[in-house]
Amino acid sequence: MEHMAGFLLWLLLLVVAWPLALAALVLYPLVWLLLLPFRILGIAVDGVLALLKAIVLLPARVLGGPRAVRG
Repeated sequence: MEHMAGFLLWLLLLVVAWPLALAALVLYPLVWLLLLPFRILGIAVDGVLALLKAIVLLPARVLGGPRAVRG
């Protein structure tokens, strides 16, 4: 449904200001390619932070954490 709404908005832009709509159509893939390294960097940083979290929380998991207190 999102794609349909985006397409209808683009058609509206095409009717109102066709040079801007064509520029958006051409520039969108270029902007996506320019932002791709930042997306990959974000995935890598997320992985490193998840690893650090797992390392920090490992002693609590080994000792049983909050479940050992209740049990």
